[in-house]
Amino acid sequence: MSAEKGSTRREAWGGLVLSRSFRGTARRHFRVRPGGVMAIFSVYVVNKAGGLIYQLDHYAPRADTEKTFSFPLDLVLRPHDERVVVAFGQRDGIRVGHAVLAINGAEVNGRFTADGKDVLEFLGNPANYPVSIRFGRHRLSSNEKLMLASMFHSLFAIGSQLSPEVGSSGIEMLETDTFKLHCFQTLTGTVWPQAPGTALLCFARTIRELCFPHPPVIMAPGIKFVVLADPRQAGIDSLLRKIYEIYSDFALKNPFYSLEMPIRCELFDQNLKLALEVAEKAGPFGPGS
Repeated sequence: MSAEKGSTRREAWGGLVLSRSFRGTARRHFRVRPGGVMAIFSVYVVNKAGGLIYQLDHYAPRADTEKTFSFPLDLVLRPHDERVVVAFGQRDGIRVGHAVLAINGAEVNGRFTADGKDVLEFLGNPANYPVSIRFGRHRLSSNEKLMLASMFHSLFAIGSQLSPEVGSSGIEMLETDTFKLHCFQTLTGTVWPQAPGTALLCFARTIRELCFPHPPVIMAPGIKFVVLADPRQAGIDSLLRKIYEIYSDFALKNPFYSLEMPIRCELFDQNLKLALEVAEKAGPFGPGS
């Protein structure tokens, strides 16, 4: 036992092989952010054709607000995209655009309550008051995520072509006041010269044709790894490359995985989640990570 105290015996920890001395250092230096707030929100993997092949919601900040109301309701509600949203009136954290998520503690299903009643008709009946309503941002459905991934793929390609310089890398980061979108595209695409007389360039997943007089090159897209994170989070570039390594090790080397198809590999899931946790607690990855 005494011989093991100072040893650096290698052990598997969460899917990664780490030395005992490194694990001790990690436990001393990795600190959870105040209040346990996570800074990496979600991860998307988009294939070469613009299809979403993997998506993970790592953390979604809670912006739900629940209040008890008396009749008449002092908010104007309207149906929108199969949901009931606030169209006018803001109070106590409830904002225009927030959707009705639950009534009296029961989750709503789009425009209907848990027992199948129309939400607007239910809230228009004085006999149902007082009523407790929870408002918040609606959760994206699987179809909406697929559509947004395809749209970003097209915007990425358009951004590459709008660049005044040849061989642009495309969109690498989009910044808002609440999050940053980081994108890393693999270097698996092919570059070849464009014929001088050709004026038509078609992008995958789009029905619109963009015309350029003499586009010098065409860049075939690679796999895109997209991370949505808090604007203050550091080390996202290293994290994106770490995700690429995990994809190469646990998806591409899986004999049952087909290229360009949805990723359903347990080891990929486990190691990706571990990488996100390490990035949140430690900031940037160290050399050789």
